[in-house]
Amino acid sequence: MTAKKELHLAYGIGIVLLVIGILSYTAFSAKPPEQPVRIMFKVTAGKVLFTHKTHAAQGGYGIDCFTCHHHPEGDDAALRACGDCHSPSEETKTASASCRECHDEGELDSEETPKRADAFHDQCTGCHKEKDAGPKECSECHVL
Repeated sequence: MTAKKELHLAYGIGIVLLVIGILSYTAFSAKPPEQPVRIMFKVTAGKVLFTHKTHAAQGGYGIDCFTCHHHPEGDDAALRACGDCHSPSEETKTASASCRECHDEGELDSEETPKRADAFHDQCTGCHKEKDAGPKECSECHVL
């Protein structure tokens, strides 16, 4: 075999292996988890990395989903992102149409829905203090 034929054969094998690798990756890639593994919240006080596994797993804090995701209770399929209700914008500060998807008028006594940061601080810091677990200082969660 000549050097030119060997080079063509090597290129051909390389291309075939590349195509097989790409097809294998797309056909057999890992499925995304049902719930996010980690969430990075970008806020002015510094980024906060929230790990679901640490909070929900029995080896971690063992917290039930509905301790944090409080609406609607008992329906795992209906859990929504916190920002759907607790938005950092002014537009959802009052009970909006998205609130009325889950709540009746009578349930919306308060004129204001807390902003996401306020809801997180109330929920997270309150639980950390109550259970005497997890970080308690701002810098332990908020990283620049």
